Amino acid sequence: MADRGVDMSALPKEVRDHLAELDLELSEGDITQKGYEKKRTKLLAPFFIPPPAEPPPQNHLPPPAPASSSTPGHAPSSSGHAPPSSSSSRYRERRSRRPHRSGGTRDERYRSDIHTEAVQAALAKHKEEKMALPMPTKRRSTYVPSPVETRTPPDSSSGSDDDGSLRRRSSAGPPPAPPSGLLLPPAPPGAASPQSPDCWINRSVQGSSTSSSASSTLSHGEGRPLPQGLPPPAQAPPPQAQPQYKPQYQPQYLPQYQYQPQYQHQTNSHTQTTAPHPPSQAGVVADMLAQTRLGLQENNGPPPEGSGGAPPTLTRGPRVDLTKAVVRGMSRVQSRSSMMETADGRGNSQRVPVNSRVSTKIQQLLNTLKRPKRPELSEFFTDDSEEIVEVPLPDPNTPKPEGRQIIPVKGEPLGVVSNWPPALQAALARWGSTQAKSPALTALDITGKPLYTLTYGKLWSRSVKLAYTLLNKLGPKNEQILKPGDRVALVYPNSDPGMFWVAFYGCLLAEVIPVPIEVPLSRKDAGSSQVGFLLGSCGVGLALTSEICLKGLPKTPTGEILSFKGWPRLKWVVTDSKYLTKPSKDWTPHVPTANTEPAYIEYKASKEGTVMGVAVSKVAMLTHCQALTQACNYCEGETMVNVLDFKKDIGLWHGVLTAVMNRIHTISVPYAVMKACPLSWVQRVHVNKARVALVKCRDLHWAMMAHRDQKDTSLASLRMLIVADGANPWSVSSCDAFLNVFQPNGLKAEVICPCATSPEAMTVAIRRPGVPGTPLPARAILSMGGLSHGVIRVNTEDKNSALTVQDVGHVMPGALMCIVKADGPPLLCKTDEIGEIVINSRAGGTMYYGLPGVTKNTFEVIPVNSSGAPIGEIPFVRSGLLGFVGPGSLIFVVGKNEGLLNVSGRRHNADDLVATALAVEPVKTVYRGRISVFSVTVFYDERIVIVAEQRPDASEEDSFQWMSRVLQAIDSIHQVGLYCLALVPANTLPKTPLGGIHVSDAKQFFLEGNLHPCNILMCPHTCVTNLPKPRQKQPVGVGPASIMVGNLVAGKRIAQASGRDLGMIEDQDLIRKLCMWPTMMHLYLSEALQWRAQTDPDHVLYVLLNAKGVAVCTATCLQLHKRAEKIAAALMEKGSINTGDNVVLLYPPGIDLIASFYGCLYAGCVPVNVRPPHPQNLGATLPTVRMIIDVSKAACILTTQNLTRILRSKEASASVNIKTWPTIIDTDDLPRRRLPQIYKPPTAEMIAYLDFSVSTTGMLTGVKISHVAVSALCRSIKLQCELYSSRQIAICLDPYCGLGFVLWCLASVYSGHQSILIPPFELETCLSLWLSTLSQYRIRDTFCSYSVMELCTKGLGTQTELLKARGVNLSCVRSCVVVAEERPRLVLTHSFSKLFKDLGLSPRAVSTAFGSRVNLAVCMQGTTGPDPSTVYVDLKSLRHDRVRLVERGAPQSLPLMESGKILPGVRVIIVNPETRGPLGDSHLGEIWINSPHNASGYFTIYGEESLQADHFNTKLSFGDPTTLWARTGYLGFVKRTELLDAAGDRHDALFVVGSLDETLELRGLRYHPTDMETSVSRAHRSIAESAVFTWTNLLVVVAELGGSEQDALDLVPLITNVVLEEHHLIVGVVVIVDPGVIPINSRGEKQRMHLRDSFLADQLDPIYVAYNM
Repeated sequence: MADRGVDMSALPKEVRDHLAELDLELSEGDITQKGYEKKRTKLLAPFFIPPPAEPPPQNHLPPPAPASSSTPGHAPSSSGHAPPSSSSSRYRERRSRRPHRSGGTRDERYRSDIHTEAVQAALAKHKEEKMALPMPTKRRSTYVPSPVETRTPPDSSSGSDDDGSLRRRSSAGPPPAPPSGLLLPPAPPGAASPQSPDCWINRSVQGSSTSSSASSTLSHGEGRPLPQGLPPPAQAPPPQAQPQYKPQYQPQYLPQYQYQPQYQHQTNSHTQTTAPHPPSQAGVVADMLAQTRLGLQENNGPPPEGSGGAPPTLTRGPRVDLTKAVVRGMSRVQSRSSMMETADGRGNSQRVPVNSRVSTKIQQLLNTLKRPKRPELSEFFTDDSEEIVEVPLPDPNTPKPEGRQIIPVKGEPLGVVSNWPPALQAALARWGSTQAKSPALTALDITGKPLYTLTYGKLWSRSVKLAYTLLNKLGPKNEQILKPGDRVALVYPNSDPGMFWVAFYGCLLAEVIPVPIEVPLSRKDAGSSQVGFLLGSCGVGLALTSEICLKGLPKTPTGEILSFKGWPRLKWVVTDSKYLTKPSKDWTPHVPTANTEPAYIEYKASKEGTVMGVAVSKVAMLTHCQALTQACNYCEGETMVNVLDFKKDIGLWHGVLTAVMNRIHTISVPYAVMKACPLSWVQRVHVNKARVALVKCRDLHWAMMAHRDQKDTSLASLRMLIVADGANPWSVSSCDAFLNVFQPNGLKAEVICPCATSPEAMTVAIRRPGVPGTPLPARAILSMGGLSHGVIRVNTEDKNSALTVQDVGHVMPGALMCIVKADGPPLLCKTDEIGEIVINSRAGGTMYYGLPGVTKNTFEVIPVNSSGAPIGEIPFVRSGLLGFVGPGSLIFVVGKNEGLLNVSGRRHNADDLVATALAVEPVKTVYRGRISVFSVTVFYDERIVIVAEQRPDASEEDSFQWMSRVLQAIDSIHQVGLYCLALVPANTLPKTPLGGIHVSDAKQFFLEGNLHPCNILMCPHTCVTNLPKPRQKQPVGVGPASIMVGNLVAGKRIAQASGRDLGMIEDQDLIRKLCMWPTMMHLYLSEALQWRAQTDPDHVLYVLLNAKGVAVCTATCLQLHKRAEKIAAALMEKGSINTGDNVVLLYPPGIDLIASFYGCLYAGCVPVNVRPPHPQNLGATLPTVRMIIDVSKAACILTTQNLTRILRSKEASASVNIKTWPTIIDTDDLPRRRLPQIYKPPTAEMIAYLDFSVSTTGMLTGVKISHVAVSALCRSIKLQCELYSSRQIAICLDPYCGLGFVLWCLASVYSGHQSILIPPFELETCLSLWLSTLSQYRIRDTFCSYSVMELCTKGLGTQTELLKARGVNLSCVRSCVVVAEERPRLVLTHSFSKLFKDLGLSPRAVSTAFGSRVNLAVCMQGTTGPDPSTVYVDLKSLRHDRVRLVERGAPQSLPLMESGKILPGVRVIIVNPETRGPLGDSHLGEIWINSPHNASGYFTIYGEESLQADHFNTKLSFGDPTTLWARTGYLGFVKRTELLDAAGDRHDALFVVGSLDETLELRGLRYHPTDMETSVSRAHRSIAESAVFTWTNLLVVVAELGGSEQDALDLVPLITNVVLEEHHLIVGVVVIVDPGVIPINSRGEKQRMHLRDSFLADQLDPIYVAYNM
């Protein structure tokens, strides 16, 4: 320090003043430590005397690292200066600094230089092993993606890297070329470029488990030869004339098809990094492929809608099918391996460069997770069949109490003094008459000067007037409203003690019971409703207040006092003298001898925030005053300075009650005066020669900071300095520091008297004023580790984790005290055990008023000994204080019950954690030392949360660094992990009336998501140690348990079901009679259309509606036939098409699409239906179109004139190469030529059309549908839904793939029914279009998608009355079928049914259909048969691939609805996907299908037969070895129900659980994303939508923020909590994004893999990314 060689006493006064001001600035946080030292050095420089040279001290700690260096837990900034503050923090209120000084920056109750040194020493240990915590990512601007220069590269010195790795990184190869449009700053000389891949990317976790259900062969097997069609690893990919297309069944990270629109003439800059060792061939291939795919996403591939390039809007954009640069079939085992994790044959992970902030951060996170932490518990928590978390085995090294059982400690007898009054009112009456001029109370103004003095005469006369008024003058016609014993609230501000004194004693004289409470300032006061609970439980109906206070209360516009939340209705009475009535001469107040009736009620807040009233009887009040008088040796006429709250606790007991009993003159110093002038109480002691002062540690510290180097005050008159919070273990430092500063001012060491109090037991112990010269009592230096186990151990080993505790004196006179166990029955503790202090005394509380149940457990405790026998019959009161009895019967307190945090069987004190957090250099970060610590119960244990207020000028970097250092400090000193650390804007934590933090409200805000933090750090990985043991999968084989007997497997019925027979009609005469078209003869839809055109040419098959509900286009059988012929002719003429060529149909939903389909069939082509690109989103949608065209080898494109222009536009050329389109035929302008001959396929097994679809995993899959399959499918639907020529159905579906396409284009031509077509995009213009159409046309059967149903539910849910008024009636609807390839969304279908029940919709009408890639329609409810059944399955069992049915409402239950009735001709069996053996009824397995309308196979140009066989023609491993089955890739189960089907047999219901491809395998268990997303969406009202995915071993949750941006960080802990509680998983990363960012395809399904790619490529523009440590 600069003052080493300076004689401080010789400094001029102005320099000393400047130094004192500097010290105050530092303590209040208005200046940093660095700035403080700089200014101080400058001030002292002229007076510096150079010291003689001496060696540096050995124990001197190294100075803190400068801000620019890389500090533990923090990545260095790429630029020299700190990054600009995030604009996502713009919701923070930047409050201007107040002109006057308020309290110190640190809550000095916790100040301890010893502890600060211990914390610094603990942190110094971490200097070597730097914590590479990735900083949370905040959006810099809402609409602009973060510029590259602000991206933070990772900390280059993670714990797993050596110095050599640092050097290797700095010598890495040249940086990649920056993306166009970004200017990168030049790297500083001598530094590695922040953009170089080696600088940005850390290595992957070595050997980390992937999220796949079975690890891929490539990541664990030997190196493989290069797949066909891939370039050798050493070269860049050669220019390709045509895109490569690969077979379907390969690991997901081997792209079977890579579409590279601009990639042919570029080289991948990512691959130009130098590797220290040449990796194996397989590693290079996998690495290169991963890079290629990501490079495409990053540089060339369009960003998903709503992300990256386009500004996100509040509504979800047009839903588009986005594909990866990959086409595939459904591989079972390989498909779920992580794309990003590649490994060579030796299991060494390879780095995958991704030029992005997010993925780098994740990499850092992985590095922190793999670093060895503290030794884990010896045994994991193991789960039994119910997966209940068990208590771990006790650690044999846990310290246990070894002393003998404690003997109750007795205080000295309470002496009897002859002139003690029979009641406290009698004492006031005595002094009021005999010592009327004697001063009772002096109040100070805001400047600290005396405002008025209340004499005992005035106090007596005013109290009598008030008592008379209360009893006689409040009601109309002077009726008595108050009766003795009634409760009255006293509402007086802290600055007006005089009015309070008069009110309190007036109530005592009137024999009504005063209930002092704080002044309510607004409806949103912290704990306001709980104060209402107190008033209600005490039956308060009247409130006394002063005129000034009444004027300041919040009012309604009419001038009435606001009704506060939870408060009973109150009558307000003003007690100023001018409103009081002088009593008549014959009236005197009744002053009875003190008895056991309540005298007053003192409020007390519990740990949970509940406010209760402790009733103190008249005799207890009097006895307490007598005991205090004896213990403190109070004398008549003394002067006392009171800085404490006079409404409760020590301020009331000493400053109001005992003072009057002993005729003491009290000088009351309000809180506001202390804030303005911290030295005011010391000046009052000096001026008034006060003998006693009542203070808290805070007041000692403030006075100390304001009094530096001033010698004009004397504290020699003090004989007692009572420290009210002396029971706090951290008070010892403040007491010592205050003594050191003020000893020169006459303060004596023996006058400092700490005491221990609680509202229930009142004063428990107080240190008696010592005799000058006697030695002070010794301190206890305890081990914090021992304390956490509840035992007393003197700290000898690690001085960093020691706690120094001072005694609080002896037990009060007349009291009996013992220590009992804090939990469970009141068992007496041993002498070396920490327990709760219980007191038996006449001077204590008697009950919680109005709460007899709670009273018994606190006020009527009888301690028992080790054998369980009570030690006596006298009841004790629990004080809530934790402590022990030391040598000489001195009492030591180490904490409070309400501040206790029970974590994993150990107890930690919240105050201790606050002290440690405050010792971590909070000057730059924490505002005025405001820190709150509490615990929340998550997953069967308490988790510690620390919330601090952040200084307005604190940088993100400083805040994050402080948080990471607090983590380290608490881990080192307390050996406990923090769950969450949050920083909130300054002055936003809920406050108590005197400025402290309202902890229970802060906890409530945290749990409700109303805390609005500006920085947050979740650390569940370190503190959640009670997760169930990960499941070890056993090798599955076909064993004896699986032996089949008939239709039984392992004693259960085989899980199989089937629809009814298709029942082909054979008799041709019957056909002619029934005028039915010959089903058997014509297996082709083209023939069916021709037959209908001949037999019923004018029958309208299709009606297309626009947004107004008007039919804009219709098609009869003949019109459709004629148009199809024209299109076929155009194909022959313009397209030069050969038979069997593939033709792409690119049309908006409409009749043109249908005509073009049949035109292709007439011409002998294979139609490929493709969704047209979205004109406003070409960049995202056109590449998918291009990919399907290229993959399908289309010879020609049929489309409209409008779309032709779009395909050839300049905008399109930005996304794809428009010069290489196949022939485009505009069908708006067709030739009039007739087709010479309609093509007839030689065999029905030939392909009718190709069905391309983007799966939910983002993969593009094409399947071949044969003519025989089309015919069988249409017949199956016809029978199930009873479709005939006279029927009408309405379709509101996308007609591009799956069952939607079949219903839109094929079914009507086959069955002859009329289809009313409603394009789903028209609903964006007119939401009610679909429902109005159903009502208008009296439709009985309708088909829709989940996205349509969701639109109606969200958009029309509140408009049912309006629709009713318009005449919309849905009672005609018999079946409303949702077409999907997923588990039924039960919540959505139920909501839809309930909302539109008022419009006549039958609850039985809504049902679902189910299809997959291998079979487009497996189930559909149809018109007959039983209603869909619902079952409840146990979620925990489902994760183990088991089905356990439970009752509705059971915990951890999941409702599942049947997916519709199985279609005619379809057989379903449930199979174990690994053994391929059949399973029993109600067992979970893969759904396999046998049906005539199965797809023929995946469309590939190589025709991989083995892959086709695996999925389309596979056989059971045992049982029925002949039947060929198709694997759907969906998990489900069959359950035989009690319901009967049409044939009278018991109905077998099929329940779909989810797609195998989508499941996440974590901790050996199988999770379905939709279950987690349901939980996440329930966590907070602001979560609009959510999606989950995994990357390596991390679970990532993306949540769309539907509310205000200030809610963003509130979601992080809530999401982490709900996933941990309900799914027993720790979330690795939480990403908060704008609404509409999660990509959703046209069927309303989330495309999670696209989201994952966008996240890893940093294209989401997130509001906030939190990395859970």
